[in-house]
Amino acid sequence: MSSFSLNAQQSRRNFLGQLGAASALAAMAPRPLLAAARPQRKLGIALAGLGNYSTGQLGPALKLTQFCRLVGVVTGSRDKGLKWAGDFGFPQTSVYDYGTMSRLADNPDIDAVYVVTPNSLHAEHVIAAAKAGKHVICEKPMGISVAECDAMIAACRKAGKRLAIGYRLHYDPYHREMIRLARPENFGPFERMRGTFSFKMRGRPWRAIRKYSGGGPLMDVGIYVIQAGCMAAGGIAPLAVTAHEILPKKSPEVFQDVEETIAWKMEFPNGVICDGRCSYVEAANTFRAESSKGWIEFTKTFSYRDLAASTSQGQLSFRNPEANQQALQMDAFARNVLDGTPSLVPGEMGRRDMVIIEAIYASAAANGKRIEIKV
Repeated sequence: MSSFSLNAQQSRRNFLGQLGAASALAAMAPRPLLAAARPQRKLGIALAGLGNYSTGQLGPALKLTQFCRLVGVVTGSRDKGLKWAGDFGFPQTSVYDYGTMSRLADNPDIDAVYVVTPNSLHAEHVIAAAKAGKHVICEKPMGISVAECDAMIAACRKAGKRLAIGYRLHYDPYHREMIRLARPENFGPFERMRGTFSFKMRGRPWRAIRKYSGGGPLMDVGIYVIQAGCMAAGGIAPLAVTAHEILPKKSPEVFQDVEETIAWKMEFPNGVICDGRCSYVEAANTFRAESSKGWIEFTKTFSYRDLAASTSQGQLSFRNPEANQQALQMDAFARNVLDGTPSLVPGEMGRRDMVIIEAIYASAAANGKRIEIKV
């Protein structure tokens, strides 16, 4: 992520939001949005945060997009920002720092800001971008609390601007196929799901420090399993969760105030169950959903590329399996803004997932108590 002061003040406001029609949005394929005639202009995007994800994924993806272009950056390192300006051909005056985000309002080239800062700063930077009159994409997780999500949604609504979450897999062909198969006319409704996403963390980066991350692997990679479970359940939220942290920790000196490994169960309507697990000391990347009518199983589920999955009807294969997920995601957002179409991944979806995450943590803290979900 980016270089900036991690002690920045976080903005919090109270706002009661309702989850939109998530199941209807999830059923909408992105291809028609991207297949429409090219707009007269591209959406101008500024990246807020120039760390690993921006450098390794978003920057390269912006060179592949059809409907958006990088026109500015917000960073704690002016030297880094000037290098980006040279690489992408935007003026040096479009390099901002976190204390000058209000000046984005004076730059008509910037239509939207993609917030890619540490989790604990998402709310502050999303609200600042909205106040500057810009549309916003917020990287996952949306925030570190439901209250922060409410504040972000409220700020964007007040400004009359779009808010979307960086859920790239909603635009990946393998996950789009799982959403299609989850419909009643195909394999759905899926009755049983299970997923794991874990990796072995090296060192003690900010993601392992609660002050900056808001939690451990659940906030980072576990959210992908939550998303897959909701996709396979038809785009709806679970009714309740139970969870437990895996103890003792293998590296307590690293994961001092966040979980190292956590497992949970999501209960959906009609007895549908999804078991999830994530860890910073294990390695796993799988998901399976099954019903009496068929199944889909991923052997590589949540990665940026080279996904692999099969169904009860055979191996999945797509014409362009290497399509860049981030480019598809940002192009879809550009079309949503330019054409006035609804997003597959609105802020309300990010809020829903934070409600689920808070319930999982509450259950684990209460020794596996069943916690009902109220989105």
